Amino acid sequence: MRELLLTDLVADLPNAVRLQRAVHTIKEQFRCDAVGLLHLDGDSLRLVAATGLAHEALGRHFTVAHHPRFSTILSRREPTWFEPGSILPDPYDGLLEDQREHSLHVHDCLGASLYVEGRLWGVLTLDAQEIGAFDDNTIQELQHYIQILQASIRVTMLERENRNLRQLSSNAMQTSVNSSENEIIGGSDVLRQLLDELDVIATSDLPILLLGETGVGKELFARRIHKRSNRSHKPMVHVNCAALPESLAESELFGHVKGAFSGATTDRPGRFEAAQGGTLFLDEVGELPLNVQAKLLRALQNGEVQRLGTDHAIKTDVRIIAATNRDLKAYTQAGDFRADLYHRLSVYPVHIPPLRERGHDILMLAGHFLEFTRSRLGLRGIRLSSEAEQALMAYPWPGNVRELEHVISRAALKLLSSGLARDQIMTIHPEPLDLDLEFRQKQPAAQPTTARTMATNPKPGAPLPTLREAVEQTQAGLVRRALAATDGHWANAARLLGLDPSNLHKLAKKLGVKTK
Repeated sequence: MRELLLTDLVADLPNAVRLQRAVHTIKEQFRCDAVGLLHLDGDSLRLVAATGLAHEALGRHFTVAHHPRFSTILSRREPTWFEPGSILPDPYDGLLEDQREHSLHVHDCLGASLYVEGRLWGVLTLDAQEIGAFDDNTIQELQHYIQILQASIRVTMLERENRNLRQLSSNAMQTSVNSSENEIIGGSDVLRQLLDELDVIATSDLPILLLGETGVGKELFARRIHKRSNRSHKPMVHVNCAALPESLAESELFGHVKGAFSGATTDRPGRFEAAQGGTLFLDEVGELPLNVQAKLLRALQNGEVQRLGTDHAIKTDVRIIAATNRDLKAYTQAGDFRADLYHRLSVYPVHIPPLRERGHDILMLAGHFLEFTRSRLGLRGIRLSSEAEQALMAYPWPGNVRELEHVISRAALKLLSSGLARDQIMTIHPEPLDLDLEFRQKQPAAQPTTARTMATNPKPGAPLPTLREAVEQTQAGLVRRALAATDGHWANAARLLGLDPSNLHKLAKKLGVKTK
């Protein structure tokens, strides 16, 4: 078996494949049920390769301070064996593939800290459900495999560094192998292709337009671009254009001088000046009023801004990343967005795929949120049943990653409120997920009731409503549907309906839709 690891060490293999083959080889050699390879990233451990563990485990980040077994392993150079009766909670409780559908079995646990070039890199774990699977001979033999594994990790690090040197300048290299890689969770082909594309364009100063549905995580992708750019040592300033009141949008973006308007008691720089030398992220850029769009265009064309209340021009040097869930091209054709600004922002448009197109990334992200929820609620453990995994994979996720996070948190709270103790290992089945799958898959899509359909398809004997009544009923129904689709988030609901959030509140009040 050691010969296989040595062969892979010099073979031309993708890094992820090399590490995955290594853990599989170790599992076969030591005849255990699961092997995990975890990288130490700040104060947490992240699974980078595993075999014998539930798929969602790959998305988990284990905070070392919350897991005494990991703390113990990291504190020692030699391998650590935990007796079956150890009182220290096992971070993998319920996450072994054979455990999810059965009661928890006591198992042997063996772990070792890994060092690369004298620095602590992470942890290797071996788990067996058979008591007595590991002994002194196992520990002695494992040390030989650890040496080869550490060499394999070093090879992957060298290959990554070489790739980064080819792609990035020396400034961007500072952050190329840091925790920013861990912010975007997933290993699907569509995600890997996207990240490779972003890494290439990050080093340019081209404006980038991130396109995608609500909840896909456009801000995370924008931050990755900034951290891998030549501007990574300068700030990235986030502007939520949907949250800017029209009366204050110009002041927020470009700043103002004392006395420019009522309440302007001091000079105040705008977001452009705050991002000087760095990146300005214009989130939900499609929500900007037309008059502000014109001034934004001038700032981008001339590379300078004027604070409100003065004619003095201030030179700016910022890289623009814009994001929207709207079809800006269609909005441009409709006259709701300036065509010249659209072309200025969309020099390099990038489509962020919706969650339903990312395959098993759904389970990895679910694992990430499960571990976060476990830590936040103080639970011993929480896992998904195989039926729950199937339900998550089948659901279309209209709210994308944000909706998945809410679904996992809500299901955990339901289990807790049902009387389950925090020191139990909780298993989430499809019911608490509340995805309503059967209804969503079998029922035809609901069509909004309009004056036209009511007029052409009246119920027998039912009086026709007036045109005004029909319009108001349609509007109220659409507002309720938009709020339901966005978990009651008014700004997101307004975007779905193509309205300003303040106007949506006014309309809802007028229609009698409850505004919490």
